[in-house]
Amino acid sequence: MRREAKGKCGRCASRWPVDGFRECVYIRSVPVKKIQVGQVWKKIDTGESFLVTKTYNEALTTFAVLRKTGSETDPPIRIKVAKTAAASELPGFTYAQESEEF
Repeated sequence: MRREAKGKCGRCASRWPVDGFRECVYIRSVPVKKIQVGQVWKKIDTGESFLVTKTYNEALTTFAVLRKTGSETDPPIRIKVAKTAAASELPGFTYAQESEEF
């Protein structure tokens, strides 16, 4: 009797196991495909969390407007989005949505 493999992991075709711990540098630094309003990003230097409140295009450049979480009085900051062929990222920030630390 022959069984068909559903995926490399043998469980399903849409899920693949990750062969690393969540603390692994690679797992933490994978850029997102698209920067969207509502995403939470952490500043690498300070560890502070920022919420994306707006994205807009200016000429051929995309900018994201970030506001520090929990602080409505601080002015928002504008960051130029770094785009590659497969992903987008904010220089000096890391995507924190998957993290429980914000």
